[in-house]
Amino acid sequence: MNDQTVFELIHAMEQVTNRMIIKWNQSFNEGLGISHILLLSHLKRDGKMKPIDLAESLGIAPSSISHLIQKLSKRDYIKRIPDLNDKRISYLDITDEGLEVLRKAAEDGHQLQKNTFARLTNEEIKQLLAIYQKLNLTLDQM
Repeated sequence: MNDQTVFELIHAMEQVTNRMIIKWNQSFNEGLGISHILLLSHLKRDGKMKPIDLAESLGIAPSSISHLIQKLSKRDYIKRIPDLNDKRISYLDITDEGLEVLRKAAEDGHQLQKNTFARLTNEEIKQLLAIYQKLNLTLDQM
């Protein structure tokens, strides 16, 4: 693979990702971005977490996660839970309101996925997923 092809490939992947984010933002009218939804998803899946651990699992700088936490807390989508043994530590957990907005986001995301991948066969979708998983594994090992 020559250099021009590598850059064209990266650019094409970026274009698809960016355009999907733009389309999702246009359809999801809750004033939240992808990072907010990912944060809520992690809390739903993994349960309560310390902000620093959440930042690490999302690959976000601790200073950047504060803004996400503030917005989600203000809307009552997440709550802080103090550690019973160490008052300096608090955990974040998703609320019922957070679960509801996450459900709405999943619905919109599913519709976007359906529309975006409508021209691909099930086999092509499986291949695409396998390729991305393989690339992520390779990048993890570099």
